[in-house]
Amino acid sequence: MTDKPVTLAAIIGAHGVAGDVRLKLFGEGAESLKSYKSFDVAGRTLTLKSVRPGPNGAVARFAEIGDRGAAEALRGTALTVPRSALPPLAEGEYYHADLIGLPCTASTGEALGTIIAVENFGAGDIIEVERPAVEGQKAKRFMAPMHAVTVGDDSAVIDAAFTE
Repeated sequence: MTDKPVTLAAIIGAHGVAGDVRLKLFGEGAESLKSYKSFDVAGRTLTLKSVRPGPNGAVARFAEIGDRGAAEALRGTALTVPRSALPPLAEGEYYHADLIGLPCTASTGEALGTIIAVENFGAGDIIEVERPAVEGQKAKRFMAPMHAVTVGDDSAVIDAAFTE
């Protein structure tokens, strides 16, 4: 497995005048960010001083951000950590980031394509699969509910009928 960066949150704006930032969280909540001392943000490192639950996710303070202008300048940037910094997983568990790029097959053995995204629109996780382009046509995508996914060491199998 590569040590690719994993996005845990994104800065969505400033909070107050002292340089705090509002975060959209992609993980377990504000408390889970406390286990990381620093984050990579657009090629630079930010050192976490504090984080608490806040509007739309969390509010964080970083040592390197001292005023509202600096906080606003980071709007839209992702907070990432190396994959190796994430906690170890129990048997049968996996991180969504590990699914991206895996080949996907139907439970019947049919090759379906490659997993390109894991989404959640409120009713549960959904994987997005891209089928390869065929004879000059664009690649097609479809979505399948996450509960139907079985993840192996290097592929994913979904138990869903697929029709074009």
